[in-house]
Amino acid sequence: MKTKNLGINTICTHVGEVEDTQFRGAISPLFMSTSYSYDGMDAKRYPRSFNSPNQVALSKKIAMLEKKEAAMIFGSGMAAISHCLLAFLKKGDHIVLPQTLYGGTYNFVVQDFEKFGIEYSFAKGFSESDFRSEIKPNTKLIYIETPSNPLMKVTDLQMIATLAKEHNLISMIDNTFASPINQTPGDFGIDIIMHSATKYMGGHSDISAGAIACSQAHIEKIWATSINLGGHLSDYTVWLLERSLKTMALRVKAQTKNAKKMAKWLEKSTLVAKVYYPGLKSHPDYALAKKQMKGFTAMLSFELIEEINPVEFMRSLQLVKYSMSLAGVESTILSPMETSHALLPAAEREKQGIKDGLLRFSVGIEEVEDLIADFEQAFEKVKIKEIN
Repeated sequence: MKTKNLGINTICTHVGEVEDTQFRGAISPLFMSTSYSYDGMDAKRYPRSFNSPNQVALSKKIAMLEKKEAAMIFGSGMAAISHCLLAFLKKGDHIVLPQTLYGGTYNFVVQDFEKFGIEYSFAKGFSESDFRSEIKPNTKLIYIETPSNPLMKVTDLQMIATLAKEHNLISMIDNTFASPINQTPGDFGIDIIMHSATKYMGGHSDISAGAIACSQAHIEKIWATSINLGGHLSDYTVWLLERSLKTMALRVKAQTKNAKKMAKWLEKSTLVAKVYYPGLKSHPDYALAKKQMKGFTAMLSFELIEEINPVEFMRSLQLVKYSMSLAGVESTILSPMETSHALLPAAEREKQGIKDGLLRFSVGIEEVEDLIADFEQAFEKVKIKEIN
C-alpha cells in the first residue's frame, strides 16, 4: 500500500508496526531481547544502538507523522533534546534560543553548556529581528519552542526556517505542546523536530519517552552521539508508546476541542485575570497560530485574580488533578513556579513573564461541562474561604 497520502488516523494505527509472522496477531509483538545474533543478519541489533525491532518500527511511524525521513526514540524528552543539541554543537559553537523556554531546557543550557565551551544567546522577543540580532559568525543552530511552555507564545515557523537557511544554520523545534496532530513544522522547513513523547504521544500518564524526527543525514549524526550517551528507551516502553500512538489523533483532537471551550469560558470569568491560549482571538499570536497550526493545542495557562489563592483553588478541584506533567487523557493542573520552571531563579521567571500565580491547565477528554462544573465548585469553595 502506498503510504504517501494516508490519513492521520491510518498513520497512527498502521505505519511502523512489527509484523507478527508467527501467529499473525493484530498488534506488534514485543521483542525484549538484549542479545541478537549478528552473523549473516542485516544489522548488529542492540537496544543501546537504537535499532531493536520495536525501536526501528516505531521510528518509522514517528518520522511519517512529522513528514521526515527518519526518527529516533529516547528515554525522555530531555534526553532527546540534550542528545540532539550535543550532536550538533561543540566547543566554540553558538546557539540562539527564545527567552521563554521549558524550564528543563533552559536549565540544561545555562548550567551545562559552559562545561562544553558552547556559547548561547536568548532572543529578546519573537520577531525576525530579535533572532537575527543574536546570530554570530560561530552560530550553528536556532532552537525554538512553539507554542511555548507555559505562556503559549507562538513563533513564526516559516520565518525561523528561512532565517536559518539564509545563514546556513540548523533549525530545531520542541513540538511537544502542539503534537504532530496540531502542527507539522516540517511543512515550513524546520530541520529537526523534537518531542517529549511522555506527553501527547504517550497520552496516558504512564510513559516517559522522547522522540526526534529529521532527515536521514541528521539522524546519523544524532545517532553517532547518542550511542555514546546511552539515552535509549526500553523496548517494553517502546511497545507501550506504539500502542498509545494508535489513538493519538483521536485523543488530541478531542482534547484540543475541549481546551478551546475551556479557554473561552475562563476568559469570561470574573475570577480569572488573564488566559493564555493561542486559539483565542484575544491572543496576540492568534493570526499566526491559525496560519501554521491545524487545531491550536490542548494546553492553556491562566492567572486568577489576586484575591484568590491559586494553591487553594487547585486543592479544591475534584475532577481535575493537581499533579505534575501534562497531556494525559485526564485533565491536570499545576503551578509552573512549583514544577516545570522551579529550577529557574525567581528573577528569570519574572523576566519571562511567569508569575507565581500562573496556572498551567492540561485539558483532557472529559466532557467539558463536567470540567466547568468542577471549576465552578472550586471557585465557590475558595470564595467562601476568603469570606470566612
